[in-house]
Amino acid sequence: MVDQRALCTLIDTALIEDIGEGDHSTLACIPATARGKAELKIKDSGILAGVEIARQIFLYKDPEAVFTANKKDGELMQEGQIAFTVESYISTILQCERVVLNCMQRMSGIATLTHQYVDALKGYSTKLLDTRKTTPNFRLLEKEAVRIGGGINHRFGLYDMIMLKDNHIDFCGGLEKAIQKAWDYTQVVNPSLKIEVEARNLEDVKKILLNGRGKVFRIMLDNFTPKALTEAVVLIKQEGGFETEASGGINLENIRAYADSGVDYISVGALIHQAQSLDLSLKAVK
Repeated sequence: MVDQRALCTLIDTALIEDIGEGDHSTLACIPATARGKAELKIKDSGILAGVEIARQIFLYKDPEAVFTANKKDGELMQEGQIAFTVESYISTILQCERVVLNCMQRMSGIATLTHQYVDALKGYSTKLLDTRKTTPNFRLLEKEAVRIGGGINHRFGLYDMIMLKDNHIDFCGGLEKAIQKAWDYTQVVNPSLKIEVEARNLEDVKKILLNGRGKVFRIMLDNFTPKALTEAVVLIKQEGGFETEASGGINLENIRAYADSGVDYISVGALIHQAQSLDLSLKAVK
């Protein structure tokens, strides 16, 4: 569920960025009271995402707008279909047009790519996670698109869990020290904060198992080969008490080889930063 306050902020800043001192094109030739109707035409195949976001963008600008969805978020879409229609002041339709298209085209591309990864994992218990490799100030909708596509949102930011990655560990002076300091920190600041720790090799895994029991909830196995990942997962499951996550260098071609290891989660930054926007257009209904 999208945070409504954050969404309103995103919509507001996006409209301000686009309209600035005024939409001179519309002001020049469209009467302020004129009303009209437009429809969103689909020009690509994939997974549709952002319909509900579009609804909220139009209603944010005109609470009396009539928005009719013909398709839902997460549905398969094909060229030639109409995703929705909107009736409002023509000025509202024109001022919201590019913001709506930018959001929906980007979101649909992410949802479509995510769906391909989820399909590749069918038959496995492994779940697909996104990452923080997102566009600044657009993470809210990029992660929503992953969810629509069938993926699972990992942490939204640095604030909702502790993840000790290589730089944290190296700057802190080693795994053992980083784990203990993170645990001590949570007990003072927020005991509900979960701690995940990155392992770069099997020796790191052994250190986490020795020092992280009752403190670390998940071990992230970064840039392991499928063979090395399998060894690590077997070792971790023998010990018990830890979730496992694989990350780094995983794509559609090799994801099943990684899932063969029995790892609990696979995180893929490419879901967002490698997704290509799909083609949509908003056209006036005469």
